[in-house]
Amino acid sequence: MLKLGDSALEVRQVVEKLRRLDFGLEPTDRFTTAVKRSVEALQSANVDSSGQPLKVDGKVGPNTTWAIDAALGQQKLDVKTSVELPPVPPGGSQAGREALSIALGEAEARCGEKGSDNHGPDIRRYLNGVDEGSSWCAGFVSYCFKKALGHDGAFGYLVGAQAIHNRMKDLGYAYDAAMSNPPQPGDIIVWRRVDPAKPQKTSWMGHVGLVHSFLNGVLWTVEGNRGPYPSVVSPFRYSWADLVERSENDRFKGLYGLSRHP
Repeated sequence: MLKLGDSALEVRQVVEKLRRLDFGLEPTDRFTTAVKRSVEALQSANVDSSGQPLKVDGKVGPNTTWAIDAALGQQKLDVKTSVELPPVPPGGSQAGREALSIALGEAEARCGEKGSDNHGPDIRRYLNGVDEGSSWCAGFVSYCFKKALGHDGAFGYLVGAQAIHNRMKDLGYAYDAAMSNPPQPGDIIVWRRVDPAKPQKTSWMGHVGLVHSFLNGVLWTVEGNRGPYPSVVSPFRYSWADLVERSENDRFKGLYGLSRHP
């Protein structure tokens, strides 16, 4: 396990791999704060070999090592890997629940990338005319709402996570989730992704998905464009405590529900 303060050849090898993934790090064999933040940024965007989100702790153990190698094309995720979701509980808005139903259908069909990263017929559907090759998580969420409602819905058809965050916040749909005020089915969840050495790099500006359910401290979601190529629409699970801890470093951005309008 490599962590902050370590100094070793293995650290230099990790840094070199992160540089190949376009992180703005200088070559070093010291596990500096900049290296830790870059590892956290990679963890926030990737999955382990079982297809589930990595723990964002800034340490490089077996799961993060696998994810780095997978991002470099040296490991392959079994796209058939999935998780068994609990039943969708009551709650949420009608629009959100209908969009979630569409998302679950896309996950069941294993829709996602084909041919190359951020490309394929499904990605063209989600991006709605935006050039292929762009990140598609927000386009997927917009697609689900439009397909469910027959129109663009409350926030329009947006293909950027930051744009959805800004629009939903402006519309008054943001809320602070708690055990007594849990996330609801069909709500929108947004993360912030930034390479700390290149904060201006817009391709890392965010990630977005749909809430499936919240039960016993575990949040279930349906998301697109998480993990290495070939990324497919998939269900994911998170420890709520881990997500809340991320907010201290501004990685977990917020929750938005169409039933939460003041």
